[in-house]
Amino acid sequence: MAYTRLSDANEITQRYMDSILIEERLIDSVKADLKTILFDETFSMPVMTPAFSHLGQMNGRDKTGLEEYSIAAKECNILNFCGMMENDMFQKIVDTGAKTVRIVKPYADNGKVKDQIAFAKEAGAFGVGMDIDHIFGMTGYDVVVGEEMAAQTFDMLKSYVDSVDIPFIVKGVLSVTDAVKSADIGAKAIIVSHHHGRLPYAVPPMMILPEIKEALKGRDVKIIVDCGIASGADVYKALALGADAAAVGRSMMPHLESGGVKGVTDFLKNIGDELRFIMSCTGFENVADIDPSALRMI
Repeated sequence: MAYTRLSDANEITQRYMDSILIEERLIDSVKADLKTILFDETFSMPVMTPAFSHLGQMNGRDKTGLEEYSIAAKECNILNFCGMMENDMFQKIVDTGAKTVRIVKPYADNGKVKDQIAFAKEAGAFGVGMDIDHIFGMTGYDVVVGEEMAAQTFDMLKSYVDSVDIPFIVKGVLSVTDAVKSADIGAKAIIVSHHHGRLPYAVPPMMILPEIKEALKGRDVKIIVDCGIASGADVYKALALGADAAAVGRSMMPHLESGGVKGVTDFLKNIGDELRFIMSCTGFENVADIDPSALRMI
């Protein structure tokens, strides 16, 4: 078979995730409990929604997709994320009652960054953060929906962290270097991600997870992973390799488009059910107990 170069980080990530197999351990195992504690809050499972942006109304329904999946997150009692949007849209998401983290883009207009962070806090956001993997584009600094992005320094990020008393999360960490810097600025969590393959040949998040986990040992920083998370097995592998939680992404979209709130709720519950099944079949009663001992690489 001829060798074909593969620069698509999403395909590389999927192949890596699928190369991880799971060993069964049934004797003395019990039904697993998915309860997860993050930032002193108890959630029903270690699964989160993605930080989506700019989702309009789907199939003629009244609410936007952003509001619909936020309602599903509230119904499932999981941590909710949202991405690039103006303040009025974020207020609508807060009004759903979901515990929501607002991820702000690295705007060239630093005043807009600070305004959106401040608005989120005042509106009742559970946390805020920045999407650092949208700093650069192919021709220099990125432009997202007409908005110019800019470089973000250690001191700039630290100033955002210091401006709020709610958890600050750095999204787009894909190295030990950025993980440690995020901890040093006072971030309470990082999202290990290549943002659906923006960087050619990007390392799969699950491949770098163990190194990041080791580098942050003893630091009060939660580790979340995304990219390609579509099942309970994917979540299990992420947890076993060092994550505290995992976020679904584009795998949620078909369920959102076709079924709205119910579609997303059913999708999330199915992921939770599979995660519970695999935990029970591998001898882990609690989420915090999961380690890599039941994983095998092809």
